[in-house]
Amino acid sequence: MDFTFILVVATILTGIFSLIRSNSSIFSNIRELSASIFPVLLFVLVIRSFFFEPYKIPSGSMIPTLMIGDFILVDKNIYGYKLPLSNITLIENQDPKRGDVVVFKYPENMKINYIKRVIALPGDTVIYKNKRLFINNNEYTLTKFPHSFDPVEIADGEVYRENNSEKEYLILNQTQSPFNFKYTVPSDTFFVMGDNRDNSNDSTKDVGFVPRENFFGRADYIWMTWECWTCLPSFEKVGRIN
Repeated sequence: MDFTFILVVATILTGIFSLIRSNSSIFSNIRELSASIFPVLLFVLVIRSFFFEPYKIPSGSMIPTLMIGDFILVDKNIYGYKLPLSNITLIENQDPKRGDVVVFKYPENMKINYIKRVIALPGDTVIYKNKRLFINNNEYTLTKFPHSFDPVEIADGEVYRENNSEKEYLILNQTQSPFNFKYTVPSDTFFVMGDNRDNSNDSTKDVGFVPRENFFGRADYIWMTWECWTCLPSFEKVGRIN
């Protein structure tokens, strides 16, 4: 069940119970407990809904930028303030930029959240040829990046630093044949890709173009890595996401 839904329901119920007046000792105890819990729940709800929300990376589609088990903080107000449990934007903010690592609702199932990198904006022409990106005929430069990633994590692929002239970040290319394409991004939509270019469900495959209203946050920080329940959490990667 969605945690935000549980949080909203719990906040409403404790708020109601904290207002109930009764001579019953049982209800008095419930009222006192609710009155003490309600402010905490309300504070958490406001922070998660409008400011920052934690997420765990469940797949390898963003390797090498984000690994499975990374815990990240998502800036929830960067693209606008949304009503909790809905896709309704209350106040619009800035638009996603090329290179942003974004969290959005999967267009085919709004209950599923995806995390990818914005590659192209509305109206852009995207060409992917021999594992190189061209946006409006401008090539994103690739430079092989010396690294110490575990070969198992990157599946023996090659890590590159990609530069879109505004931002630099790491991507992963495998040895398999490239999937070449050319698209023009429709208005009010964005083209997204995973940094693990050959192993990501993104705008090149199932996701398609992502509507502006589906974006609800930008991934800004890694605050912990916890790979398995029997492992100890690691804080070696704490810091801003490129």
